[in-house]
Amino acid sequence: MKNYNSIRIFKNPVLESFTHVHPVVPLLLWVPVVIYWYYEAVAKNGLNLTQILITFVVGIIVWTLTEYLLHRFVFHMKVIGPLTKRFVFLFHDLHHDDPNDPTRLVMPPVPAILIVGLLYFLFSLVVPATYLKAFMASFIIGYLAYDYIHYGTHHFKMTSPIGRYLKKWHLQHHFRHEKAKYGVSSPLWDYIFNTVTGPKEDH
Repeated sequence: MKNYNSIRIFKNPVLESFTHVHPVVPLLLWVPVVIYWYYEAVAKNGLNLTQILITFVVGIIVWTLTEYLLHRFVFHMKVIGPLTKRFVFLFHDLHHDDPNDPTRLVMPPVPAILIVGLLYFLFSLVVPATYLKAFMASFIIGYLAYDYIHYGTHHFKMTSPIGRYLKKWHLQHHFRHEKAKYGVSSPLWDYIFNTVTGPKEDH
C-alpha cells in the first residue's frame, strides 16, 4: 500500500495524510463501540436474545437502504457549482477516477465519526430508546460489512458464489452502469427502485 501512487487531493501534507486509511482501521474503531452498545442493550436496557436478533435484522436492512440512498443521491448528486463539485469529488468521484487505490476504499475515522454521530441523533428521533443502542450496533455491523465487501470487490478474487456476484455487480457500476447498481453490500434496493441498469455518467 505504501508504494501505490495515489491521486493527491490536498497540498497540505497533514490533510493529505488523513485521506489515506489502512483497511483495518474501521474494525479497530467500531468493533469496541459495537460491543459496548450491545452490552448496554442487554445490561441496561434489558433486551433478550430474540429482541437483539430482531433489532439486528432491522439494523442491517436499514443500513442497506442507507447505503443505497447515500450512494445514489449524495455521492452521485448532480453538480451545481464548485462546492458541490468538490464535495462529490472528495467523497466519491475520486474513487471512480482511481477505484483500486487501497488507501481510499474505507471511510477515514474523522468523517466516519461525524456521520455516525449525525445518524445516531436522527435515528434517536424514531427508534425507541430501549432499542437504540442495539439498533446502532447492528447498523454499524452493516456498515463494516459494506466496507469490507467494497474493499474485497477491488482487491480480492471473491471466489464464493455470493462474492463473485457482488464483485461483478459493483464493477459493472464502475465501468458500465454508473447511474445504476448503487448497492454494494446488497442489490435489494436497486431492484426495488428499478436502478439495476443505467448509463455511464458524463464527467
